Amino acid sequence: MAEVMIQDGETLESALRRFKRKVQQEDIIKEIKKHSYYMKPGEKKRVKQALARKRNRKRRVKDVD
Repeated sequence: MAEVMIQDGETLESALRRFKRKVQQEDIIKEIKKHSYYMKPGEKKRVKQALARKRNRKRRVKDVD
């Protein structure tokens, strides 16, 4: 769980920026989205394979340039 202590003389905006950065580093948002709905094992496998194909396609395009 991300937690940020506000130091003396620190503005709320800077503390909020630190909090957002910490949440992003800990991948909290990604975990919440991943567990927000149930995905069948077969569907999960298809999504994983599709992402792998997309990643490989990007690498091939990048290598050609």
